[in-house]
Amino acid sequence: MTVEDLLHLKESEHKIEFKSAKGGNYSYNGGSKPEPKERRKCILGYVTAFANEGGGRLVFGIADRHPHDVVGTNQCMDATGQLKSDIYRDTKIRVEVHELFDSTGKRVVVIEIPSRPKGKVFKFEDVPLMRVGEELVPMSDEKYREIINEQDSDYSEHVCEGVLIEDLDEIAIQKMKEAYAKKHNNPIFLTANNYQILSDLELVQGTKVTIAAVVLLGKKEVIRKVLPQASIILEYRTTDGQIIFDNRIFFQEPYYIAIDKLWNTIDARNGNVPVQQGPYMFEIPYFNK
Repeated sequence: MTVEDLLHLKESEHKIEFKSAKGGNYSYNGGSKPEPKERRKCILGYVTAFANEGGGRLVFGIADRHPHDVVGTNQCMDATGQLKSDIYRDTKIRVEVHELFDSTGKRVVVIEIPSRPKGKVFKFEDVPLMRVGEELVPMSDEKYREIINEQDSDYSEHVCEGVLIEDLDEIAIQKMKEAYAKKHNNPIFLTANNYQILSDLELVQGTKVTIAAVVLLGKKEVIRKVLPQASIILEYRTTDGQIIFDNRIFFQEPYYIAIDKLWNTIDARNGNVPVQQGPYMFEIPYFNK
């Protein structure tokens, strides 16, 4: 990421906080400020709040007004490595600290803050913090309970290593968009950018693809390579007690494509039950979609 990229970001939308800190004296841990509300507005306070809310960036050297101006900063001059070590020592949060320079040579410092682990709440001076606008406030009881009651992550939301967004099937993505637009009665969804859709549905994490995305949308050859167990097998038997199948059909494609092929295969052998209602006879299929 460059300084120019940062200038296009908005604090509330992109989980980022801009601080001028031109003189490089932005407080690390609240310093001698007596009021808790003011003490929280420090590096450790923002790191804690961002981690609690899924991660984010704390940027020094760019004014917080939008459009943002690069003012440059002396924050942590020749000590970014030490800052990273200090934050980990005091919070056990492993951040990344970057020094960037714009075209005029003005220095910008970016602290990349990761998300908290599942079920973990970070605290600053024994207070779990969250970010509300430009304020850092104690986390609500409801949010705190929600986090500590979290379970281990679902296997399907883990990243599938080695798979790129280009490995997802465009036709499957389009079918997913059509299904989602129909369910929510929102045709505008069909015109949305594919990456934005994948990101909003949490099927990708940056440029990384989740296991759920591979199962739902991955190209056939990709599924066979990285998730060979992800398949659907349809078997036909004449009787309930029959061990050997009469026919066996194997589907190993993205779910949004396989599901239609599966239904068409079932429906080709579908039968009907005649049902009389008054003077009319209706045929009800054995299986509906």
